[in-house]
Amino acid sequence: MNNQTIDTAQEMHEEPLLPHETPWEEFVRIFQKDRIAVAGCVILACLFVAAMAGKVLTEWVIVFDTEIVRLPDKFSPPLSFPSDEVVALDIQPTFGVYVFGTDELGRDVFARMLQGAFVSLSIGFIAVGISVFIGILLGGLSGFYGKMKLGFMTVDTLIMRFTDVMLCFPTFFLILTVVALLPPSIYNIMIVIGLTSWMGTARFVRAEFLSLREQDFVIAAQALGIPERRIIFRHMVPNAIAPVLVSATIGVAGAILTESALSFLGFGVQPPYATWGNILSDGKGFIFDAPWLFFIPGFAIFVVVLAFNLVGEGLREALNPKLRSR
Repeated sequence: MNNQTIDTAQEMHEEPLLPHETPWEEFVRIFQKDRIAVAGCVILACLFVAAMAGKVLTEWVIVFDTEIVRLPDKFSPPLSFPSDEVVALDIQPTFGVYVFGTDELGRDVFARMLQGAFVSLSIGFIAVGISVFIGILLGGLSGFYGKMKLGFMTVDTLIMRFTDVMLCFPTFFLILTVVALLPPSIYNIMIVIGLTSWMGTARFVRAEFLSLREQDFVIAAQALGIPERRIIFRHMVPNAIAPVLVSATIGVAGAILTESALSFLGFGVQPPYATWGNILSDGKGFIFDAPWLFFIPGFAIFVVVLAFNLVGEGLREALNPKLRSR
């Protein structure tokens, strides 16, 4: 061995070791590299703040009341000031100016957009929560107990064929049909969207469970006599949650878009609640006289759905094991 080789070996030996990186630190490091996904997170953070502010202000501050009618100021453009009649009645708009203008009844569009942000997010997250719960339950049963016989078919065959049947129906028209038969309610919208959008999650979870079921740690846990319920919820579900998280993030965007479409058609959330969909619906008849009534909620829906999809794409890349190496 020559002197150069010995010196190189000594340098490698003296080089300090890098500190061990936790899975969470790895995830943050990889996610931060995706500037577009980080921008989506910033947009969603602003949306959450606006939604929480809208919930508080529209219920406790009078000038944020979404149903106050100011007929002298109807069709006021954005950033316009209230008329003398409205000032005299002491029903001035938010911040003393119509930030997003007013509609055909003189209602403050900014206050209605704030309330719509909270309603849309609530529907999105609750509907996705229902769909993820059903998807994990059915996908886990199919993946773990798939070989169990139920009459002339297995559990996996039964659940997957039911999933295929649900996928055969056009989802939006199925939701539209069910909503048309039920009384109009914000809770019915949440439940119906959740009950008709679990199929993708179920397939993801089933595929992960089929892979994890053959892993050594699961086989060892079964050999040690650990109850199956503990194996599923303590060992398999946490390892199968990554694709579900990505699917759920994109699913929130889909739920918001579905609710907006239903409200636009008149089958969604009904007044007095303001949502971006029914604000858009109210403004479609005045697209040339008051274009802000149409473009402001439409642009808000576009930006929020795009942000959720960008964050979902960033999560997919950060949670991909192939990208988690140095």
